[in-house]
Amino acid sequence: MNDSSPGLHLPGTSAAEHLPPVYPERAAHGTAGTLRAWQEEAIRLYLEKNPRDFLASATPGAGKTTFALRLAAILRANRTVEQIIVVAPTEHLKTQWSDAAARAGIRLNPRYANGDGMGYGRHFHGVVVTYAQVAMKPVQHRLLAEGADTLVILDEVHHGGDALSWGEAIREAYGTARRRLSLTGTPFRSDDATIPFVEYAPQSDGTRVSATDYDYGYGRALEDGVVRPVVFLVYAGEMQWQTSAGETMQARLGEGNTKDITSQAWRTALDPAGQWIAKVLHAANRRLGEVRQQIPDAGGLVIATDHAAAKAYAALLEQIAGEQVALILSDDAGASARIEEFSASDSRWMVAVRMVSEGVDVPRLAVGVYATSSSTPLFFAQAIGRFVRSRRRGEVASVFIPNVPTLMQLAAELEKERGHVLEGPGSAEDMWDAEAAELAAAEREDRASEELVQEFAYQAIASDAHFDRAVFDGSEFGGYAEVESEEELDFLGLPGVLEPHEVRRVLQVRQARQARRSAERQGVVEHAPERAEPPEALHRTLGEQRKLLNSLVGMYARASGEPHGSIHAELRRVCGGPAVAQASVTQLQHRIELLRRRLSS
Repeated sequence: MNDSSPGLHLPGTSAAEHLPPVYPERAAHGTAGTLRAWQEEAIRLYLEKNPRDFLASATPGAGKTTFALRLAAILRANRTVEQIIVVAPTEHLKTQWSDAAARAGIRLNPRYANGDGMGYGRHFHGVVVTYAQVAMKPVQHRLLAEGADTLVILDEVHHGGDALSWGEAIREAYGTARRRLSLTGTPFRSDDATIPFVEYAPQSDGTRVSATDYDYGYGRALEDGVVRPVVFLVYAGEMQWQTSAGETMQARLGEGNTKDITSQAWRTALDPAGQWIAKVLHAANRRLGEVRQQIPDAGGLVIATDHAAAKAYAALLEQIAGEQVALILSDDAGASARIEEFSASDSRWMVAVRMVSEGVDVPRLAVGVYATSSSTPLFFAQAIGRFVRSRRRGEVASVFIPNVPTLMQLAAELEKERGHVLEGPGSAEDMWDAEAAELAAAEREDRASEELVQEFAYQAIASDAHFDRAVFDGSEFGGYAEVESEEELDFLGLPGVLEPHEVRRVLQVRQARQARRSAERQGVVEHAPERAEPPEALHRTLGEQRKLLNSLVGMYARASGEPHGSIHAELRRVCGGPAVAQASVTQLQHRIELLRRRLSS
C-alpha cells in the first residue's frame, strides 16, 4: 500500500527535508557493477552538454535502463534534481524499472495510481507511471513534476505519439520539468505523429528527421559483444484458403504475389489449425533443444497476433515439448508475475500476444517464432529485441519467420539505423492538425484492409511448410529443404554458442553440405566428397583453431579470474596432447569443445 503522506515537499518547507539522504559515492556509481563503454560515453556527453532535453537511442539489450538510472543517480547526487519520474509503455515495465532503480540506489514507487493524488510515500525518490496513466490526468502529473526539481525519464519515447491525446498529455504533464531524458531502442514511428520533446532536423528533400543526442546501434553493439548475433530461419510453403464468394485461392509464401494475396497467404500460414505453424513450432522446439545442449536454461518465445492464436499455439507447444507453456495474454500484474516466473525458471517456452514484445526482459530467450501478422519496422525491431540481449559472449539467437517480403527486408536490414521521418516543413507543434488527418487516413486504411481480409481469406483450408533459407547479417544461406530432412536439420543444429565471426563460416559450411546432398540425390555426382568445401592448407586450419582456442581461453580467464597459462595447462591435463603450438587440429578441437561447455554452464 502507498504511504498516505506526500512524496513531495510541502508548501513552505524545503524539498530536501522530505527526501531520503543521498550517498554521492553510491548514487554516482550505483550497485550494478561497471558500466559498458557506450554507457560511460553517453553519460560523459550528457554531463558535458548539461541539457534540459536529451534523446538517447540504443539497440534493445544494450542497457538503456542502466544508463538512465546511473545518470539519474548522478543528477540526484549533485542536487541537479531531487525527484525521478519514469514513464514506461506498460504496467509490467513499471516493476522492472523499480527493481532496476533499487540496484542503483534509487527508490521508485511502481504502484502509484492516479487515485493517490499528490502522495506516493516519503521513503520513495519518485514514481514509475505509464503513458496511458499520464494521458488520463495530465494536470495531476504536471503538478507532481512541478513539486520538486524533477528528472523525467521517457522510456521508449516513441509511445508519446501513439495517439493525439497521448502526445498532448505528455507535453502538458512534463513541459515544465527541469530535465527530460528520452530513450528509444527501436526505429521511430512510421507515421507523422510527432514525438514530444524530440527535435526534428530539416532535410534537403523537405522532410524532417528525428535528431538524437547519442546513438548506439545494433551493428556497433554486436562488435562490442553487447548483443547476440541473430540468425533468421525462414520457412515458406503452399497456402490454400477460400474467399467469402466461395472461390478457392492458392499461393506460396515468398513468391511474387500481390500485396493482398501475400497478406492472405501469410494469415493462412499462421492459422493454428494448419500444418504450417505446427511444423514451424516443431522445428523451433528442435532448434531450442540443440541450443540447450550448450545453454541449458535457454528459452523460447512465440509472438502471436491475438489471444485465440496464442492459446492455440501454447496448446500445440505443450504437446510438442511435453511440458507446460507460460501463456501471457495481457499487460497486468498477473502477467508480470508469470513473466518473472518464466525468466527465473529453466522452462522451455513462453507464448505471448504481440503487445508483450516490447520491454519483456528475459535474458535467457534464445529462440523465437515470429507468428504475428504485424510488419512495421517498429514492431519487428521491438520483437527481435527480445532475443538479442547477451549474457555471455558467444550466444547466438535464432528467430523463425515466414517468407514474407516485408519481413525478409526487415531481417536483412537488422543493423540499419533509422530515424523518425516527418513529411514536409514545420515545427513539431505545427504537425498536430496534419497528424490528426494522417491518423484518420491510417484508420481508414486499416478498416479497408480488414474488409479485404474478410473477402479474400474467409476460411483457411490448408497449409504446408518447408525450410527456405537462413538469413544472417544481410546474407542468405541454404535453400529449399523438407521438414525433418537432413538439410533442414543441418541448420536447426547450428551450435548455440559461436563467436560472431564464426557464424557466417558455419552457415557457409552448412550451405555447401546441403548443396552436395541435393546434387547426390539428383544424380549430378556419383560420389560427392566427404568435405563440404575444398580442403584448406593444414597450416591455415591449425592457425584458425589456435586463434579460436586462445580467444575462448581469454573469455574463460575473464569469467573465472584464472591466468591463461593455468587454463591451458588444465586443458592439456583433461584432454591430453602437447602444447598448443604442437597440438593437432583434433586435439585443439577437443579443448575448444571443453571450454565451450564450461563457458555455457
